[in-house]
Amino acid sequence: MKKTDPIKHTQRANTIRLLRKIHGWLGLWGALLGLLFGVSGFLLNHRNIMKIPAAKMEESEIQLAVPAPTPHNNKEFTKFIQNTLNVHQDPVKPRTPRGGGKPEREARFMDKDVKQPQTFKVSFQLPQAHIEAEYIAGNQYATVKREDANVWGFITRMHKGVGANAFWVLLADTIGGAMLVLSITGVLLWTKMRGSRLVMVGLIGGSTFLTIWATAAMM
Repeated sequence: MKKTDPIKHTQRANTIRLLRKIHGWLGLWGALLGLLFGVSGFLLNHRNIMKIPAAKMEESEIQLAVPAPTPHNNKEFTKFIQNTLNVHQDPVKPRTPRGGGKPEREARFMDKDVKQPQTFKVSFQLPQAHIEAEYIAGNQYATVKREDANVWGFITRMHKGVGANAFWVLLADTIGGAMLVLSITGVLLWTKMRGSRLVMVGLIGGSTFLTIWATAAMM
C-alpha cells in the first residue's frame, strides 16, 4: 500500500528538521576552530603568491652553561636541555642517522689528521616556537637557538599541528569529522528543500572537476 501525500509530507518535514539540527549543532561545535582553521588555511594558501608577512618567526640565540658532569651522549644532552629549559615535548626525530649529532672522528685539515670532538644536537617543535640546541663535547657552553612565532605564526603552526599534543590532534579530528558531516547534511538539505537535482549534480560535478584539474595542473 502506497503512502499518502500527507504522510510523505510529514516524513519529509521530519527529515529536514533532523538534518537542520545535526547541521546546526555540528556548526556550533566547530564554529571557533573552523574559523581559525579557515584563516590559517588562507594564510598558508597565499603566503607565497601574495607574500603575506603575517606569520613571522623571531630568532634568538644564547650560550647555555653546561655543568659537570657534562653529557656523555645525545640522550643525556637531550634530558639536560629539557630539564633546564622546562621543555615537556619529546625531541624531533632526526631525518638522518647522524641527525642527532656527530661522533668523535678524524678530519683532514692542511694535510693533517685532526681529531674532532663528539657533537650532540637536539631540536624541539613547540606550538609557539622551535628550539634547537648543539653541544660540542668538552665545551662549557651549549648553543641554543630559538624561533618564536607571532600570533599569526602560532595559528598557522596549530593549523599544521606543529608541536601539538595528542588532545589537540583528536580535537582537530573531530572538527574534520564535523566538516565532513556538515558537507553531507548540507547536500541533503539542499536536495530536500529544492527539487532541481540537475543543478545539484552540476554544482558537485563542476567543483569536483575544477579540484581535479587544479591538482593535476600543479603536478
